Amino acid sequence: MNKEFIDRIFKITDMENVHLDEPMKSHTTFKIGGNADVYIDVAKDEISGIISLSDEENVPYTIIGNGSNILVGDKGIRGVTISIGKRMSDIKVDGTVIVAEAGALLSRTAATALDNSLSGMEFASGIPGSVGGAVLMNAGAYGGEMKDIIESVEVLTPKGVVEVYAVSDLDLSYRHSKLMETGGIVLSATLRLEEGSAEEIKATMQELNGRRVDKQPLNFPSAGSTFKRPEGYFAGKLIQDAGLRGYRVGGAMVSDKHCGFVVNTGGATASDVRNLIDDVSSKVYEDAKVKLEPEVRFIGEF
Repeated sequence: MNKEFIDRIFKITDMENVHLDEPMKSHTTFKIGGNADVYIDVAKDEISGIISLSDEENVPYTIIGNGSNILVGDKGIRGVTISIGKRMSDIKVDGTVIVAEAGALLSRTAATALDNSLSGMEFASGIPGSVGGAVLMNAGAYGGEMKDIIESVEVLTPKGVVEVYAVSDLDLSYRHSKLMETGGIVLSATLRLEEGSAEEIKATMQELNGRRVDKQPLNFPSAGSTFKRPEGYFAGKLIQDAGLRGYRVGGAMVSDKHCGFVVNTGGATASDVRNLIDDVSSKVYEDAKVKLEPEVRFIGEF
């Protein structure tokens, strides 16, 4: 990356927010990934300028959130990696409405709802992602989805214009929003919840988190559920029935606790994980004639 480009970046954001040759394994829940050429922790008012500069200089850019649903290639990420995280994590409450910036963690947003006796986010309290990523893929768990609580979303369009979309404009469905096709960047989300009993909300969160601890392999790094749920089936059951519980490629393994999770048992590479995912998909199709699609997003160079 040339010095002139970096110097121009420093005119948009402070030097302390810019990291060169940054190991992405430090920024993903898989604890896997090569280095990013330039990694920037951004504030809301800096994103448009950084993207414009990157476009002007023909430098590719990649947007990431909490790193909880991605697999970064072993060769890292070329160009600029824009991290929507701690500098975009404000949460405001107004009555039964919560406005959360895209970098706010879902767990912290759900805790804020609990603190204000607001019900509706209980399902999200244990999801290890950020609000922006949750909107982008309509994250959900235990019968709840983001589409159930979103009122509107503030988005930076590919043309550099900030627009507000109502939930009906987002085409939210299972692990999908239209932003996946249009390329819009979530800046914040307005969530409409309901007044409730703090004791009941807390009890529900504890119950769901207890179920998560019991059923999910939280003792190993992972990106959560590795595969989307095929219509009419459960990915974990298909993988188990194909005899793949505990199947390994290098340091990557199909969890022996929950077959829907691929975990890093220690020292796994991105290639290990990707090859394991390909093997699982092939063997499940051979066994059950059902195609498994990864829920994990592949980013960077493999």
